Amino acid sequence: MNHAETQPRPVVAGYDGSRSSRNALAYAAGMARRLDRSLLLVYVVPGICCEPLTGQVIGATRDDAEMTRWLLAELDQVFDRDDLTVSVHIRRGNPARELAAAADEASADALVVGAPGHLWHHVAGSVPGWLARHARCPVIVVP
Repeated sequence: MNHAETQPRPVVAGYDGSRSSRNALAYAAGMARRLDRSLLLVYVVPGICCEPLTGQVIGATRDDAEMTRWLLAELDQVFDRDDLTVSVHIRRGNPARELAAAADEASADALVVGAPGHLWHHVAGSVPGWLARHARCPVIVVP
């Protein structure tokens, strides 16, 4: 039996800072606590992008330690993590593919993400839709 098989499988939460992903984060943390699992918080930097109003480069300016502190602070705003084991993974690339890969690598019990908030996601496809078709674990989409 390898190390991954002896460890309880975590609940993975995909987080992007949106209201629905914040709801998903709270749901995933509660699920992890109820199942006596750890929580794996995953944030995917989609590459270099600019803030629409100011043109400031986002993502590339924060280092992983700063992003980890920000993500844990976000979690603390929605959930008391005192008795919850939490790890943070910051990945770079396509959000859907990276979330699926993180869940697969961790042998996750479930992957929890927020529902898309914009109409164009429904037309062009969405991260939750892609995950529902390709992830190797249950995908829970939280509004």
